[in-house]
Amino acid sequence: QVQLVESGGGLVQPGGSLRLSCAASGILFSFYRMGWYRQAPGKQRELVATITSGDTTNYSDSVKGRFTVSRDNAKNTVYLQMNNLKPEDTAVYYCNAARQVVSGTYDYWGQGTQVTVSS
Repeated sequence: QVQLVESGGGLVQPGGSLRLSCAASGILFSFYRMGWYRQAPGKQRELVATITSGDTTNYSDSVKGRFTVSRDNAKNTVYLQMNNLKPEDTAVYYCNAARQVVSGTYDYWGQGTQVTVSS
């Protein structure tokens, strides 16, 4: 059974930092592209950052320079370091694991963790 369990969310003041973690089980973690997405109230889910099995990273323009995605294959965990947080970063943050094989695509989601940026 595949599980992605996010942690590290919470309430933080503007300009503050948080570090999200996503622990994966039930998958060959090192083979997966891992990603962070977020969904604010009334908005669609959007990409935040991804990191491939080869450690290539990609960021949305809105977080570039403030957020850093990383992975530890030995711990089956992906991280999102969020610095200089802004109120517009408030959202539920979701972890994603994706892998494309010849027969199709494997795509898994965590349950989400709330991040609230407010004074």
